[in-house]
Amino acid sequence: MAVDHYENFPVASLLVPARLRPAVRAIYGFARFADDLADEGDAPPQERLDALGALAAELDRIGAGESPRDPRWSALANEIRAHNLPLAPLRDLLSAFSQDVRVSFYEDYDALLDYCARSANPVGRMVLALYRRNEPRLHAWSDAICTGLQLVNFWQDIAIDHARGRVYLPRSEFARFGLDPSCLDAPVRPAGWGELVRAQTVRARDLLLSGRPLAREVGGRVGFELRLVIEGGALISRRIEAVEGDVFTHRPRLAGPDWLLLAARAATMP
Repeated sequence: MAVDHYENFPVASLLVPARLRPAVRAIYGFARFADDLADEGDAPPQERLDALGALAAELDRIGAGESPRDPRWSALANEIRAHNLPLAPLRDLLSAFSQDVRVSFYEDYDALLDYCARSANPVGRMVLALYRRNEPRLHAWSDAICTGLQLVNFWQDIAIDHARGRVYLPRSEFARFGLDPSCLDAPVRPAGWGELVRAQTVRARDLLLSGRPLAREVGGRVGFELRLVIEGGALISRRIEAVEGDVFTHRPRLAGPDWLLLAARAATMP
């Protein structure tokens, strides 16, 4: 799952075995804190990068078997040691969040997918490590779900991210549909905007759905939660299409009744 505050999906829910919930909460807490360092508040860029560098130093201490200097990461250190979790995914997250500070626009999809590989996929891989499932084919399905979900979040939040001075929609996609990125500043999006956004949501949804075998493979409660994640992301993508990409005035989101629909769909997902 993408880190981006998990707005649409439960974290450490009752569907996760009780013995793993502390680890999931510790991983999420680290990711959320680091993400906020990059995005929230009004600190200058270098101050944000320095703070992320301090987090990287804490990971180095944990990896060396030392106690973190900041006690807030003691629980994370304990869970990493208890479950023998890899540190590389957490370092990838910090790399991506540092990139958020430095990069405001992506030239093409390859660059965007490289970012997703470090900002979204590590969380799924950490969860698989908790379940002692590290087979390459499971990683591939997990990466598809995580990247697909993050892309859906990006298209859901085009307006929010643009207001922060960041655009995840690649320049090459604007060019492919004959549009200029300056249209993001216009009071009304031009003809072709809906088609541009729909192409992105279809791509994201296809990625999400391609990861469905992971839910069958892991099974049980976590498999059901994966189905909820996939169906939730797919539903958001369709709602973005329904408003023809006008997320500036109609930002789609999940509400209470949606969870009944998602649960029904998840229960019958192939």
